[in-house]
Amino acid sequence: MLFSVLGNLPPLIVSFIYGDGMGGAFLNSLLIIFSIGFLMWLTTLRSHAELGTRDGFLVVTLFWAVLGTAGSLPFILSSAVELSITDAVFESLSGLTTTGATVISGLDELPKSILFYRQQLQWLGGMGIIVLAMALLPMLGIGGMQLYRAESPGPVKDNKLVPRLAETAKALWYIYLTLTIVCALAYWIVGMDLFDAISHSFTTVAIGGFSTHDLSMGYFDNPAVDMVAITFMFIAGVNFALHFTAWQRRQIKHYLVDPEFQFYAFILASVSVVTVSVLYFSDIYSGFYEAAIKGVFQVVSIATTTGFATADFNSWPLFLPYMLLYAAIIGACAGSTGGGMKVIRILLIFKQGFREVQRLIHPRAVIPIKLGRNAVPDRVVESVWGFFAVYVMAFMVMLLALLATGLDIITAFSAVGACINNLGPGLANVAVTYGHLPATAKWILCFAMLLGRLEVFTLLVLFTPMFWKR
Repeated sequence: MLFSVLGNLPPLIVSFIYGDGMGGAFLNSLLIIFSIGFLMWLTTLRSHAELGTRDGFLVVTLFWAVLGTAGSLPFILSSAVELSITDAVFESLSGLTTTGATVISGLDELPKSILFYRQQLQWLGGMGIIVLAMALLPMLGIGGMQLYRAESPGPVKDNKLVPRLAETAKALWYIYLTLTIVCALAYWIVGMDLFDAISHSFTTVAIGGFSTHDLSMGYFDNPAVDMVAITFMFIAGVNFALHFTAWQRRQIKHYLVDPEFQFYAFILASVSVVTVSVLYFSDIYSGFYEAAIKGVFQVVSIATTTGFATADFNSWPLFLPYMLLYAAIIGACAGSTGGGMKVIRILLIFKQGFREVQRLIHPRAVIPIKLGRNAVPDRVVESVWGFFAVYVMAFMVMLLALLATGLDIITAFSAVGACINNLGPGLANVAVTYGHLPATAKWILCFAMLLGRLEVFTLLVLFTPMFWKR
């Protein structure tokens, strides 16, 4: 019921302001979703059972699956976009999971309310991700927060930032909303009109990547806009627990000593240096300044799994497109709105690999893996390796499934990579739109979006017989 109002009322108001004639679609969608929610609420009105761990997994999965499906209603009911049910669900799920893969072309001609709705879906999904990562994923043993309990200062030492989950969610909302408002103001100041500034602030802070124009950020052709986007994509890719500490203590020094933040900054910096160097010496752009702006923007956008574009990185020379895709697989920090495997897991995998090399030299040595000054429990390291193994197997199975639908290897590989990492744009035939893919391929990719957004295990645990045993 809450989603019916939050999802449909704002675009309904936008439709009224711009007079684009789409109000009926959003009003009908609001009434239908609200009615279904009300009936479901009535059936559980007298139930007061406490939620258990298994209930948590199911609720979290249904949050994105059910709301993603419900969010397709405005697309189905609207006369401005002629989408099949498959395409409507794909677009809605891509928005809510902040993937940013789209089946729609001709965005510049669409009604303002439809454009606003797409952006808003990503903003709502982005906040859901933060609360999920902070509050529920520690139950899996692979979430970001249990890695921070020993390492991070202050309130982050617990699974919850403040004693009560409701207070945690409220604090995160304040930070998320503040970042969105500041981002919108920054976009507006550097030249965007108010509608585009608000719309793009939604998808920048949510690391979503939807735009109101076919050319994405390239439409504005404004280096100042690019710099604002780079700044806020970088900030949104950082663990929100660190933002919480900065907000509470009014200081930023804890960022500089956080191992994941250091590795995150190192990855972005090193990939940016390589990208800008290749672009400059390949004479792709007219000078170093243009190569630097285009290169750094695209690196931050792809590596944080945002998916904005100011250039056709798919046509960049040598290994650059694939290097950027690999950067997206690493992704952003745990506890951020970004996708990917998360920087902290990659850092632990590197440290574990280095430890195994050391054990070859000193077989009997006890060599702990440390984040900063604190040792990481072996249980956490094992769970990270388990996550990596399941991630790779799921990737391979979905890749084979896409190849079976007739797609070429580059399109299939990049489509799975872009969707399971919640990136959006891929390579080859999915560099711009997913609209021409077979319906079967789109449903596979919908599953990939959910799998990536729910950190793999949260979704796959529902398919085990043990989960359903009493």
